[in-house]
Amino acid sequence: MSKKMNPVVHFEMPAEDRKRMAQFYAKAFGWQAQMLGPDMGDYVVVTTTETDENGPRTRGAINGGFFPKKEDWPAQYPSVVIAVDDIKVSTKQVAEAGGKVLGEPMEIPGVGRYVSFVDTEGNRVSMLQPAPRMDVRPKSQ
Repeated sequence: MSKKMNPVVHFEMPAEDRKRMAQFYAKAFGWQAQMLGPDMGDYVVVTTTETDENGPRTRGAINGGFFPKKEDWPAQYPSVVIAVDDIKVSTKQVAEAGGKVLGEPMEIPGVGRYVSFVDTEGNRVSMLQPAPRMDVRPKSQ
């Protein structure tokens, strides 16, 4: 039996000037940006494809975000986010496979548990254990 594959569900890129970066991608590619505040690390959520309550409507498409560049953060390069079922198990698997987990998983309200790691080739990658989606469908009577 083959092991379950964990899909890429998000991308991230560092930004020195988040407004400038959001304007560039809006003008060049039509992306939409949602600027989050300091309570969410001044992150910018980027919509690159039509989305509904279940995520991207186009099969295989993903959305992303921009994070602020910081001098003391390691490996600030474009990266991908991989969805995992259990972040504790996955951090252990990353370490056992030769990667280095960067800190402890953190809770992102309404999104899930998130942590970055460096793979064996020096790439910064992240993983996300998504929060359970709320069922917004009306209940049948």
